[in-house]
Amino acid sequence: MTLTERPLILISNDDGVFAKGLRELCVALKDLGDLIVVAPDRPQSGSSSAITVSVPIHYAMVSTEPGLTVYSCSGTPADCVKLALNEIVPRMPDMVVAGINHGSNHSIMVNYSGTVGAAIEGTIYDIPSFAISLAEGTQDSDFMDACRYARLIARRIFKEGIPKGVYLNVNVPDVPEVRGLKISSQADGRYDKEFIRQVTPKGDDVYWHTGDIVLREPENKSWDIKLLERGFATVVPCNIDVTDYEYIQQIKHWEDLK
Repeated sequence: MTLTERPLILISNDDGVFAKGLRELCVALKDLGDLIVVAPDRPQSGSSSAITVSVPIHYAMVSTEPGLTVYSCSGTPADCVKLALNEIVPRMPDMVVAGINHGSNHSIMVNYSGTVGAAIEGTIYDIPSFAISLAEGTQDSDFMDACRYARLIARRIFKEGIPKGVYLNVNVPDVPEVRGLKISSQADGRYDKEFIRQVTPKGDDVYWHTGDIVLREPENKSWDIKLLERGFATVVPCNIDVTDYEYIQQIKHWEDLK
């Protein structure tokens, strides 16, 4: 980036290009740099880092104004970032921001979220990236606090950077007054009672994904979900390298297997 260039920020999400959280995020970040939005043309929640390989994808401009251009894409959030970086942006962005997600992405949900998947994709390309979510967020929610933290974190990243291979998963509680920001760890939990069965008029069984996060014992007060319950915004640093290096040493003797 030259001294005369404004930072370039790529934005995506999994709630779709017309989601309120995305619009509010653009307003919050617009004076920090030039924004290019490439977001799914429909909701893609739960798509994680999925990419489209069996059919072609396409994109179209939704709107443009000085400092902000918005595109919709037929693919997943990860597709959106990949396509943007390979075909759309005029140069490599200085940051990728994913969100603001309508609903929290704490605990095990970090592995399922398409919004987080967009941040992961930016990290794969060595771009400082973070995902931000508003707990219980809907089209009617007040995204002011989530926008405030998105802006604060973006400014801090521009100042200090993020280590290679690391992305940040940020969650903000939907409360009257956020108590502050905590650096935390991912809660150890999983979904329980994940499906509701219904019967169609033709007599066929269909299943709707549902369920709640159940935490494993013993619970930890520094887990993201526990801090959110107490009214704190949380930042969990995550690695795209999922190798367990400590366990490598424990199973080295397996190399003797014939």
